[in-house]
Amino acid sequence: MFAQHPRGRENQSSARGPAPPFAPALFPKTASPDFTIWEGLGIKTPSLEECAALWDKYDMPPHIRAHSNQVARIVEILGELLRTRGSGLNRALLLAGSLLHDIAKAYTISFGGNHAQLGAAWIVREELHPKVGQMILHHVYWPWDLDLDNENMLPVLLLVYADKRVRHDRVVSLQERAEDLLRRYGHTEAIRLSVNASMAQGQTLENLLSERTGVPLYEYTFDRRRLV
Repeated sequence: MFAQHPRGRENQSSARGPAPPFAPALFPKTASPDFTIWEGLGIKTPSLEECAALWDKYDMPPHIRAHSNQVARIVEILGELLRTRGSGLNRALLLAGSLLHDIAKAYTISFGGNHAQLGAAWIVREELHPKVGQMILHHVYWPWDLDLDNENMLPVLLLVYADKRVRHDRVVSLQERAEDLLRRYGHTEAIRLSVNASMAQGQTLENLLSERTGVPLYEYTFDRRRLV
């Protein structure tokens, strides 16, 4: 179903250590973006094979590919649940944004920078669909209202939530994911505040998506598509 894990170079470690999460405070509190401006322009959404080729091109390590595949699987299941309730979500877009959301992670671990910003910039350089870039840019934290009734925002919001349910390549609870992020990145008060704000948003999304899908997602395994 998903792109397989083509061979990639192992990530080079750096004295800088892992790049911290993107602090929510850095996002401007402006009006929500209008994604509809790109509709009907014939801009390309990458296929699964093209996503795998981009993994190779940008040297995504195997463990990040595994994580991205798991996140994409959750996003696709959420998309299916929403489609049964009348949503018109585009499967190709959901998968592309999810598979590519951490495309710049290894680079920023080695050289610094923000992996969400850089990954989105790479998508723009590849002349791929801007919605894929928007999903990547905002997958850590969505700085506007959580409007699940807006179909144009849903792909980003599904990715924001799904990424918070996957630790490495394993589906976990939001609490487990938060503890892992704080253990690995929480070296300063600012970073801890950032992680906590991001995970609080994940909890709000879980509640909203549970109501919207009719499925209590906090106990959903996402493995055999059934509840625990």
